[in-house]
Amino acid sequence: MATATYPPPPPYYRLYKDYSENPNSAPEPPPPIEGTYVCFGGNYTTEDVLPSLEEQGVPQLYPKDSNVDYKKELRSLNRELQLHILELADVLVDRPSQYAKRIGEISSIFKNLHHLLNSLRPHQV
Repeated sequence: MATATYPPPPPYYRLYKDYSENPNSAPEPPPPIEGTYVCFGGNYTTEDVLPSLEEQGVPQLYPKDSNVDYKKELRSLNRELQLHILELADVLVDRPSQYAKRIGEISSIFKNLHHLLNSLRPHQV
């Protein structure tokens, strides 16, 4: 029984055989998917919706206004994160049994930072 090092190409390569002479001979690409679809057994949607922090069970540490000053809030949360990390170091030295509370606070700050950054993504597009 002979085996090939490389498998043969898929049969649809024949659709592109005249592409070098006539670039318009290639088939049109499929239309983009809209709505929900299944991929690897999971249901996904093409609508990008950022869930609120309350829906995720995380307290929101910045104002809930629609006109948030992102630069100011990100700086504020970054300073707060630095302070909480320093406090965590003190807690680990003095009162190691209370580290879980500090870790929860740091996690909440990180989630707020990520939520603010993710809310800026539509502006980047």
